[in-house]
Amino acid sequence: MGNPRAGGVFRTKVQERFCFETRPDPCGLVIFGASGDLAERKILPSLFRLRVRGQLPRRFYALGAGRTEFTDDVFRERARTAITSAVKDASPESLKEFLSALYYQPLRYDQPEDYRALADRLVSLDQAHQTGGNHAFNLSIPPGLYECVIRELGRAGLAQERENGHGWSRVIIEKPFGRDLETAQALAKETRRVFSEDQTYRIDHYLGKETVQNILVLRFANIFFEPIWNRNYVDHVQITVAESIGIGHRAGYYEEAGCLRDMFQNHLLQLLCVTAMEAPSSFHANRVRDEASKVLRAIRPIPIDRVDERAVRGQYGPGRVEEEAVLGYRQESGVSPDSRTETFVAMKVVLDNWRWQGVPFYLRSGKRLAARRSEVVIRFKHVPHSLFQPLQPTDLTANTLVLRIQPEEGVSLSFETKHPGPKMCMSSVEMDFDYEQSFGEPPEAYERLFLDAMSGDQTLFIRSDWINMAWSFLTPVLTRWAADGSPAPYPAGLWGPASADELLARDGRTWLNG
Repeated sequence: MGNPRAGGVFRTKVQERFCFETRPDPCGLVIFGASGDLAERKILPSLFRLRVRGQLPRRFYALGAGRTEFTDDVFRERARTAITSAVKDASPESLKEFLSALYYQPLRYDQPEDYRALADRLVSLDQAHQTGGNHAFNLSIPPGLYECVIRELGRAGLAQERENGHGWSRVIIEKPFGRDLETAQALAKETRRVFSEDQTYRIDHYLGKETVQNILVLRFANIFFEPIWNRNYVDHVQITVAESIGIGHRAGYYEEAGCLRDMFQNHLLQLLCVTAMEAPSSFHANRVRDEASKVLRAIRPIPIDRVDERAVRGQYGPGRVEEEAVLGYRQESGVSPDSRTETFVAMKVVLDNWRWQGVPFYLRSGKRLAARRSEVVIRFKHVPHSLFQPLQPTDLTANTLVLRIQPEEGVSLSFETKHPGPKMCMSSVEMDFDYEQSFGEPPEAYERLFLDAMSGDQTLFIRSDWINMAWSFLTPVLTRWAADGSPAPYPAGLWGPASADELLARDGRTWLNG
């Protein structure tokens, strides 16, 4: 009996029946750090796309703020360049209309008088655009400035909300949320002094990705997954966020953070929660986030003396990625030649709850890996008995469900089937749903997140208790690695160090790498 790899596709019939969309109130968005890379690459193009689709409120403006001494006109020209680079079909008319609602206010982050000037400017813009005094403040700035900016917004009276529900004020905070439990708690404490939890929107852009949200729809809008989404049928789960790129120009940040802080404390654990959570009672922000927090509470802690059994780390060396020779991490500009910063982490996570008892979750992320890929792999158990002797159950390929997040967003399901003809020949075939083929290119994650923040929907934003639990879980790993040794080297272009394969091999399993 042969077992060649065969392929197939879903014949997708798209029928749009229900759409849930909220229209934001009129508002002004203040972008701190508006001259920076994130604002130009992500935020401004995302706002433009929302405007083109008619999803921004008609009465809207965006005010850039930062230390660079721009005028309104200079900021608009920079925005024009950023948008035309990111949005290839931007029409001159749409661009002109959008740019007319962009402004800029020079601001020194630690100077109270500059915040008073900012408050005066907002009063003027609110009157011009009739926004009713609704403000969202996006902190697209280095994390070390978060507490300072939040504190000065409070002193300037910009965090206050009017009792009648109009004139709301919200703060949008980019990751990272601290670098350990202590700093995360300090940031949360300072934020609570000024903004309530209902006013605070902590962004993890992975939760804004369409295919991450689609995991919730796949699980809870279809009846056939729920009966098998548990320890009785699932053998294990793999969650991968792999990057083929290196650190680029982020050496200053990455040397301080490393892969565990940069990717696990947020993206990987969020994907774990979306995959493993129980069904919320409703698609309400706190009901969804309650269930996500329960997943973290169920994680079996890693004692500091057993970290090496559950977590491995690596650092990329020189190698080849996509046929191109690349430098090792320690040769990158701005990196210490004896750096101990990890660029790869793999971890075994165990959930002590009814649904997932005995089902390991294997998480990994790294830079300069063989391919760019983010996905969740549900590996089901083998059939309990084989009718097709002499094949044993383990000779039949276990069913695998792959939830692809990027770059080719979609869902794949593998199963066994018979070849045509008189002989009993079986193959593992794959049905594949491609998101872009069915719906077109998915929107940028920031589009959904900014729309939700302006609409007051916190479902896809992170709550402070979740952050504390995530840091508490990772603290023993951080402590152990800070005190002991260096990460294992791996050549760029591979899937990480050999110790990552050994982590699964000890359990009789292997990574799905393609």
